[in-house]
Amino acid sequence: MTCKNIIADLNKGEKLTGTNYDIWRKKMTFLLNEQELYEHLTTVMTKPREGSTAQHRRDLEVFEAWSKKDRCAHFTLLSCMHDDLIGAYKHCLTAKEMWDQLRFRL
Repeated sequence: MTCKNIIADLNKGEKLTGTNYDIWRKKMTFLLNEQELYEHLTTVMTKPREGSTAQHRRDLEVFEAWSKKDRCAHFTLLSCMHDDLIGAYKHCLTAKEMWDQLRFRL
């Protein structure tokens, strides 16, 4: 099953409303694990400092790949929330930041 189908199936059910956090968290953990994005809920990567060495270019490539996957995790979390909650969490810079805020607020 493709990622889009999994998200669509989850969205047919109940999205995060603020009162169903526990079950939603379990579904998101499963979904992001299946998409190989779960690490983005637990880790943050910082952009490497400017440089022109071969190592810097490799580090920058790794960071850019991580950032792309983090945006996917971020979008997935937002797309599985009720519209009323999206505005409160769209400002989060990383999926981990959003995940942590949800855990402490809901």
